[in-house]
Amino acid sequence: MEFICYPKCSTCKKAQKWLDDHGVKYELRDIKEQNPTLGELRDWHTKSGLPLKKFFNTSGLQYKALGLKDKLPEMSEEEQLRLLASDGMLVKRPILIDGGKVVVGFQKEYYK
Repeated sequence: MEFICYPKCSTCKKAQKWLDDHGVKYELRDIKEQNPTLGELRDWHTKSGLPLKKFFNTSGLQYKALGLKDKLPEMSEEEQLRLLASDGMLVKRPILIDGGKVVVGFQKEYYK
């Protein structure tokens, strides 16, 4: 299982604590140090079944600074994926990858 997070993010800390408290084994990946690749993002998007917008960190400074709220609807899926791959801080976190299962954000019921 891979746990992709930003260590300073409070939601990531809560998710990591939950995993630790429940004895879940995982490999930690700092999203700022190891930005997801375009291929990974495509794969995760497909496996998650989520709309691509759910992969954007809409509360992040980068998202707001780039005015993505207004720009995303006009962008193609490929443009959005390339943008996400360009900066890990644009990506919603944490992301939990367990085989074919991809969970974006921290929702306890999906971490079981």
